[in-house]
Amino acid sequence: MARNTQVSADHNAPPITQTLAQFVAHHPSRGWSDSVDHEAHRTLMNWVGCAVGAATHETAAAALGAVQALQPAAQATVLGRRERVDMASAALVNGISSHTFDFDDTHLKTIIHPAGPVASAALAVAEHLGASGRELIDALVLGIDVSCRVGNAMYPDHYDRGWHITGSTGTLGAAAACARLLKLDVQRTAMALGVAASQPIGMREQFGTMTKPFHPGGAARAGLMSALMAQHGYTASPKALEAPRGMMQTISTKNDWTEITHELGQRFEISFNTYKPFACGIVIHPAIDACAQLREQGVRPEQVERIELKVHSLVLELTGKKEPADGLQAKFSVYHGCACGLIFGRAAEAEFDDAVVNRPDMVALRRKVVATVDNSISEASVDVTAVLTDGRRVHVVVEHAIGSLQRPMTTAQLEAKFSGMADTVIGVERCRALMAACWGVGAAADVRALTELARP
Repeated sequence: MARNTQVSADHNAPPITQTLAQFVAHHPSRGWSDSVDHEAHRTLMNWVGCAVGAATHETAAAALGAVQALQPAAQATVLGRRERVDMASAALVNGISSHTFDFDDTHLKTIIHPAGPVASAALAVAEHLGASGRELIDALVLGIDVSCRVGNAMYPDHYDRGWHITGSTGTLGAAAACARLLKLDVQRTAMALGVAASQPIGMREQFGTMTKPFHPGGAARAGLMSALMAQHGYTASPKALEAPRGMMQTISTKNDWTEITHELGQRFEISFNTYKPFACGIVIHPAIDACAQLREQGVRPEQVERIELKVHSLVLELTGKKEPADGLQAKFSVYHGCACGLIFGRAAEAEFDDAVVNRPDMVALRRKVVATVDNSISEASVDVTAVLTDGRRVHVVVEHAIGSLQRPMTTAQLEAKFSGMADTVIGVERCRALMAACWGVGAAADVRALTELARP
């Protein structure tokens, strides 16, 4: 029986692949405002801290063991470890470790974690080439712009279908960043994007497992390899992104091309990047913030009869695990997030330790959280009421959680987060030096000064 091969497609899409290739290859170095450049340094520092912090986690160790079985050449650093491996493997492992704690950056419009794929690939190439810090920052800004603009064009349909948008768009951002570092011309940059377009990575089914952090790592490696292949003459469709059966129209029915082309080179998506104060899914953050505020108002766990939680439906769709068995699952439990906020007043990586997740007081408090859907509440907000055993009701509404664009983390808070993750891995003095190197990387003659400090 013949198949119906008709698809609802846009046959008049603009030349997105070529447009982005032209942008990546020819946009001038530091061709943006000081605020954009500052945000790039914040993004890099936050990413380095996350990668170093998780360097000894079993997830990173398993990935490193796998790539070492290939006997890779020592080309690039695995952050937070003594080992050096080939560029592609470093991109993979650093991408995995930077996302293991779910503590990395978030582009809130799309829920993309942009630095994981882009910085992991770019730093590996930059280290191998001995590139300057300015070249690394330029590549980071441009790669993140490619990734997030494509995400803007497809979100939310693409995400709702089950794709992990960080991995699927991250391949493109990583390819763009590496093409810039390799100084590819427009044609070869387009080929790098084309090869990457056939490698979207990541399904949301994997959330709560080790494979979720594989997505940014796998995207970093795929994007890096795409750029290297293009450098050596490998070819792809010049319309790989926008064609009716190209990447974007295959994996999403929503494709708003103007999200890619509008103000390209004038507005930079890294300006809208945010950094997490809590080591878990971003939609849990308002609930943690609210419960921490209840704690500040004097509410204690032993006083609580129940916690009434009103949230957008996406919160329960993504983080509705009522009985998480371990730390990875708890990162997708708004119930655990509420317990962290009320018991500890925070939710850093320590609060997602397996032993903490299974503590009797945590389990008991989680079970007192009653979550209901109210789609009049935005995805970024929460309405929380603590009903106490004496009959009192303490009410908190969080419109925008700490770490959002409206309430961004300060430099001091970012540095405290960095230290909290990296101090125990590389030592306090080295951690301070690494932070300073991150802040000053844009003026560094060689990024290897930074990567050397990231080794214990």
